[in-house]
Amino acid sequence: MEKKFVMHFPPVLVDKPIISTIVRKYNLEFNILKAFVSPEEEGTLVIAFSGKEKDVNMAVSELKDTGVQIQMIESDIKMIRERCTDCSVCVGLCPTGALYMDREIYEVKFKPEKCIACELCIKGCPTEAMISTI
Repeated sequence: MEKKFVMHFPPVLVDKPIISTIVRKYNLEFNILKAFVSPEEEGTLVIAFSGKEKDVNMAVSELKDTGVQIQMIESDIKMIRERCTDCSVCVGLCPTGALYMDREIYEVKFKPEKCIACELCIKGCPTEAMISTI
């Protein structure tokens, strides 16, 4: 099973090999989808962990215990349907196809499971229908 997360590392943890240690300890595969890390500043990581559900959950729990703030990626970016005018600006900006136009009903749709939280849709949406919950 695969789960995607947005992780925020406090300054004291950005230079520690936390992910490397967790991946080995719990026999996980990972895919870094987006990262911003600066020494002595907060780091942000969007990552997908694959492995046994029990192992992924234990890894996430251990990361939280070390001081990493973690959110499942589906809880990070949201679409407020009532604000959307279906202009489709976001569709052209989305690099993963998480936002797409349903051509049968001419409505923009959002698949949060495909979202990598790049936030391009938030910056481009003229009606502020796409938001970050962080």
